Amino acid sequence: MEGPAILAANAALQQVMKRFAKEKENTRHCVYSPKSLELVIGYQAGWYFVRVNHRVDQCPGFGPGVQAEFDWFELYAYSPDGRLERYPYAP
Repeated sequence: MEGPAILAANAALQQVMKRFAKEKENTRHCVYSPKSLELVIGYQAGWYFVRVNHRVDQCPGFGPGVQAEFDWFELYAYSPDGRLERYPYAP
């Protein structure tokens, strides 16, 4: 994997983890950790696109307050100059 792709993936992961920390008091459970996330990275015209899928099925059991959502994801675009932007969508 190329360096900029790793930077894009890391930036997107950090944004999702910030949101988890704000939404849930207890982020020690697997479902609120990077272990429950799957990152898919694409590249086009100098931009990296990162789809972050929440894969609670990766965790052994669910923690308190967990809502199993189908097809939960966030999409980010990472520019050639290092800016990360979240793509707004309504599933």
